[in-house]
Amino acid sequence: MTCKTVRMFAAAAALAILAPCLALADPAPADASKTVSMQGGQQAWINDPHTHALYQLTVAAFANGPAHVDKVRFKQDAFAIFRDFGRSTGMGADAMVEHLKLIPDQVVQIATEDPKVLASYDNFVAAIFGPQ
Repeated sequence: MTCKTVRMFAAAAALAILAPCLALADPAPADASKTVSMQGGQQAWINDPHTHALYQLTVAAFANGPAHVDKVRFKQDAFAIFRDFGRSTGMGADAMVEHLKLIPDQVVQIATEDPKVLASYDNFVAAIFGPQ
């Protein structure tokens, strides 16, 4: 396996964890003493507006080429998406950021190595989550 393939699988594995969060029914903040179901399907994650927002953020960040990506700003903006996603699922804003904290750097690396992943949402999903 190439390093790129390993990184893609690592990013896909990390993002796969995001899908079960959509299955949470309780919109209240996360309660550490409560057990929740972590089952869910990847299609729900793919259809989620927060994933689309991450794609749009990535496209915008790379608009002037990979050499001009403000990685600090990209991470801040991605974390804002993750916080909103966490609140929307009931997981909690900070818990979601902690859960997905490595994703922004992985997305930047993948898109830098293969700009075609930004050509369409389907390409983005395939590169980040795996072929559909």
